[in-house]
Amino acid sequence: MNEEEKKALVELLYQLADDDLLVSYRGSEWLGLVPHIEEDVAYSSITQNTMGHAAIFYQILEELGEGNADHLAHARPATERKNAILLEDVNGPGHWLYNEPRYDWAFTVVRNYFYEITKKIKIDSLTKSKYEPLAQVAVKINTETLYHLMHWRTWFYQLINAEGEARNRMEQAIEKVWKDLGGLLSLGPNREGIVAAGLIESEDVLKERFNSEIKEVFNTLNLDFHGELKMERGDGRAGVHTDDLAEALASLSEVYNLNPTVPW
Repeated sequence: MNEEEKKALVELLYQLADDDLLVSYRGSEWLGLVPHIEEDVAYSSITQNTMGHAAIFYQILEELGEGNADHLAHARPATERKNAILLEDVNGPGHWLYNEPRYDWAFTVVRNYFYEITKKIKIDSLTKSKYEPLAQVAVKINTETLYHLMHWRTWFYQLINAEGEARNRMEQAIEKVWKDLGGLLSLGPNREGIVAAGLIESEDVLKERFNSEIKEVFNTLNLDFHGELKMERGDGRAGVHTDDLAEALASLSEVYNLNPTVPW
């Protein structure tokens, strides 16, 4: 692997790790607040799995000489993060600890369902990566990713088919999520280098697969397709972020920052 290929690999790994870290953190905020006890157990398991995926990607980065995996997860500032903007958005108003949370379950279901679709598409592509350790990791986590996708697909279909307020809120959430959905499949400023290194297929290929799958879902549920994937607030892969990210990192890393010597 030459220097350009290593640079592309590191860039992609940060994207994968930071995405999983943020979406799992937002999931952890739902503990005890989800619609019923069975979902509390299931969502907690999904969140734990996803955080584990992030840890694996950070560990590969450590092995590539990027620094300690715990530091990469907790101590990097928001300006260095490569996660998609959509994943840093708060679950809703309020705070899970300090004041009454009024989280939006429809938004969470839509964001997680679309995230798992895009993640599964990327993981499937990564199983054919020329970087063998990454391909092996993709194979390892593929089954868990499929389970996560099935879980959120069930919620998505049930709430859409419920009609009335449930469907209305889901349609509003779809419209909100779609505005930044393109960021999930962005490969960032070094997209050409990432593809040239044989690490993953091109954005166009990934987006085509997403559109094909989501159009089928929308047709089945009689939903309007929203057209081209957007990144209205910019590309998180290029370091464009919101204040929500800085606040999330401050909370997520609070314990680590008190004693960085404790393993994550």
